[in-house]
Amino acid sequence: MDFAANVIEVMALSFVFILGAIAVGVAVLFVVDRFQTSDAIRRNYPVIGRFRHLFSELGEFFRQYFFAMDREELPFNRAQRDWVKRASSGEGNTVAFGSTRNANVPGTPIFVNAPFPPLDDQSAKTAPLQIGPTARTPYLAPSIFNISGMSFGAISKPAVQALSRGAKQADVWLNTGEGGLSPFHLEGGCDIVFQIGTAKYGVRNDRGGLNDDKLKQVAAHDAVRMFELKLSQGAKPGKGGILPAAKVTDEIAGIRGIAAGQASLSPNRHPEMENFGDLLDMITHIRAVTGKPVGIKTVVGSEAVMRELFDCIKTRGSDAAPDFITIDGGEGGTGAAPMPLIDLVGMSVREALPMVANLRDEYGLKDRIRLISSGKLVNPGDVAWALAAGADFVTSARGFMFALGCIQALKCNRNTCPTGITTHDRRFQKGLVVEDKYIRVAKYAREISHEVEIIAHSVGVAEPRQIRRRHVRIMQDGGQSRPMNEIMPSYSPVAET
Repeated sequence: MDFAANVIEVMALSFVFILGAIAVGVAVLFVVDRFQTSDAIRRNYPVIGRFRHLFSELGEFFRQYFFAMDREELPFNRAQRDWVKRASSGEGNTVAFGSTRNANVPGTPIFVNAPFPPLDDQSAKTAPLQIGPTARTPYLAPSIFNISGMSFGAISKPAVQALSRGAKQADVWLNTGEGGLSPFHLEGGCDIVFQIGTAKYGVRNDRGGLNDDKLKQVAAHDAVRMFELKLSQGAKPGKGGILPAAKVTDEIAGIRGIAAGQASLSPNRHPEMENFGDLLDMITHIRAVTGKPVGIKTVVGSEAVMRELFDCIKTRGSDAAPDFITIDGGEGGTGAAPMPLIDLVGMSVREALPMVANLRDEYGLKDRIRLISSGKLVNPGDVAWALAAGADFVTSARGFMFALGCIQALKCNRNTCPTGITTHDRRFQKGLVVEDKYIRVAKYAREISHEVEIIAHSVGVAEPRQIRRRHVRIMQDGGQSRPMNEIMPSYSPVAET
């Protein structure tokens, strides 16, 4: 009895102590909140006002996992992410009972099935396509679907390693992003597109201009197959890359040629280029130094501006043309950008791609300039639409992030990515196991191509690059769809006359 009484007495005293500690804590928070001046809610509602911030932080979590329907969430909904997860894990990608997609939403593409599609033994995979016929070393690109630019620095070492090895296994190219060429890009043995951003990371001189010797060193790698001169990207047209100081480690600083521990802000454009003539001069120079195909990446703002580019190419001659143009839509992603640019600037790829394809064909450059489409294209229907609109290739960054395990936590700019993809904190990086994730990257790339081939066969053509705008209908207001070739007619010299 004495023992039991002692236990009860200790428990009672502990309970009183805990209550007292809580009361003291609440009193301290009350005083702090009442006399602080930065938060009006906490000042007017001490202690209780703190729950507003907590619930705001948790709201994103609860919407993602409990409240949002499969097709509601942004920027990518659960249905899109689940498709990538199943594709990258090798699970069956069939579903039961019916589609959860609302096909009546304006802008929804609907593919026109053929009454007598090719039999399985009459279909063929997409053949490789040459890029840069005038370069000393043209590139015969094997895959229609490839990995878009993600810099080492913006993403982690294990993420780059997994992408490199996965790209090699799937036979797709890997774009370095503007952060320079790291050993981790090379170790997988895949084809690489080296991106030159406005800060010239990896190929810059002391003044931030282009260093030809460093350019030659990069080009000397057989794995580096092309160079992409980035003018702008979809999430932040008119603003350069933003790498927070926490992500600028000694290793990253050495690869980029910048100071460690300091935020790296790229210029909003290439300082040495004032007009399209300067741009073509730069393309010609890089191609002459490297001997490899050189293209540009840009966000389209208007048809008039792009026509000015093609007029300049016409004046200079096709030898001065970029070997490819990557069209990034205003819906493109990034690790960090001002919200007004993410939300409001840059034409959607759905409008820009067919427009640029028409201009290219109008100026007789269809076989000279390849079009690469980017910007929120992560599922087979997205890729098939882009090919129908005029793209020769499609690239994706966020699709491959999902294949790596991204859960859309929206913390890319905080160095606290819980899946280890966009952080340099080793505590989080340990969750990204390269030996597992590179296989998922390869499976995702292969499954995209496979299911785009399924769409191609369904519309009655042998392989994906034969899909045309007439094979797609676009849903309009009122629940009626119209053929894409009526809404956005392809360029035709006959129609022009």
